[in-house]
Amino acid sequence: MRKRYTNLLALGALLGASVAMNADELPLVTQTFEYPDNEPAPCHPVPTQRQIEWNKTEFYAFFHYGMNTYTNLEWGMGSESPNRFAPTQLPNPRQWLEAVKAAGMKGGIAVVKHHDGFCLWPTQTTTHRCTSSSNTYAQQTNIPQAFAEAARDLDMKYGFYISPWDRNSAYYGTDQYVKEVFMKQCDELAQYGSDQFEMWFDGANGGDGYYGGANESRSVDEATYYDVPNLRDYIHKIAPMCVMWGVGGEARWIGNESGYAGETNWAMMERGATSEISSRNSGQEEGWIWLPGESDAKATSAGWFWHSNQSDLSAERLFQMYLETVGRNSTLILNIPPNQAGVLPESSVNVLKELGQMLETRLGNDLARNATVEASAERASGASRNYVAGNLIDGDIESYWATDDGVNNATITLSWDTPQTVHYVSMMEYIAKGQRVRSFKIETSEDGVTWTPRATSIAQTTIGYKRIIPLNGSTSASYDSGYTAKAVRITIEDSRACPLLHTISVY
Repeated sequence: MRKRYTNLLALGALLGASVAMNADELPLVTQTFEYPDNEPAPCHPVPTQRQIEWNKTEFYAFFHYGMNTYTNLEWGMGSESPNRFAPTQLPNPRQWLEAVKAAGMKGGIAVVKHHDGFCLWPTQTTTHRCTSSSNTYAQQTNIPQAFAEAARDLDMKYGFYISPWDRNSAYYGTDQYVKEVFMKQCDELAQYGSDQFEMWFDGANGGDGYYGGANESRSVDEATYYDVPNLRDYIHKIAPMCVMWGVGGEARWIGNESGYAGETNWAMMERGATSEISSRNSGQEEGWIWLPGESDAKATSAGWFWHSNQSDLSAERLFQMYLETVGRNSTLILNIPPNQAGVLPESSVNVLKELGQMLETRLGNDLARNATVEASAERASGASRNYVAGNLIDGDIESYWATDDGVNNATITLSWDTPQTVHYVSMMEYIAKGQRVRSFKIETSEDGVTWTPRATSIAQTTIGYKRIIPLNGSTSASYDSGYTAKAVRITIEDSRACPLLHTISVY
């Protein structure tokens, strides 16, 4: 027994020496953690990076210009002679963009082909184009080229509206159209810039048309005819940060052309025709894809294209639209149509300038930057990131406040040493990790002790990319004398997961 014990000890010593020797030869591996910075896990679905960048544009212009400008129509049949396109001077897209930049817009989308199939550049896919006109200015016209160059020079984002439906093309509805006409047109437009931020593929497709002289009705199923998944991949290949609106399925129509989104507005949606149609204005909390809303609206009283009898909506009305779209987790694409000279009318330019001044006066001075901010809960810091309340007012959209996992409600208080006059509160979620907040409330205090609920007539539910709350509860008469406050308190009452906000502003 003693001999066996001795042998076991000798064997153990030998093995120990071997392990020690091998340990010296093995490299040390540093243990890594999935979330070393203690970052909250994503609350799915989440946006792609191109959708995030698209959302940052917030407010941009629509320019409906083309054959319809000269025929007094909204939807041309495609049978119009190119000679009908007759600008009275060379169209000036730079003037368009300068005017909307003065209104606070960050970009614009130019209609370069509407349903009539008439192209505003020297395309090789059809003779139904501006350069086929006998008009001298038409022959010199290249809207996408001039538009893209002006946008870059003005540091603005740009994109093109190109109708998938073509009432002129004899190929529409056949196997040849998508490959031989539509995709080639997309290719040609990409030559004017692969840095487009949005391509507008209108959902209108099929119906009566000229179709090369057939003069008949043709219908298609857009999902299969345009081969949407491959179309999306193709566009992303030639324009990597381009979001495809409508047919492309990366941003949704908000459901109206009147400039408003739902007070409750989720950026998520469940696929399916019935579901999408019924939920366009509000989105769906349980939706499984990220499909944010875009509101398209007109700044004039007539149609999308210029008409001689049109009038301009007031700057006050346009500001209301801004509050009810950008201020409700939607983007706003506002249409201002160029006239037959190819420029925005002077009356439209003046209203746009007034709107820009209004936005600067009402939403340009962020009082939160000089406030003291406190939160009832803050997430524990990680190795190189913290989640303190101060992140809400530091001007950095990549830093954010958060709570610990499982803590789905909290109170944030902003206070000042001297009373402030307040009109609006703006909040922005860190949407890269999903949209979360279900319910909140806002209160103000004149003394920091007694609190009064504000905007109680507004549904204080979702936040999303941005939510702007007029404290008097009205978007139609939103700017009054305001409220005197030494403190503003925001209570997150419920959230799908721990809330994440990167910015709170008070105006």
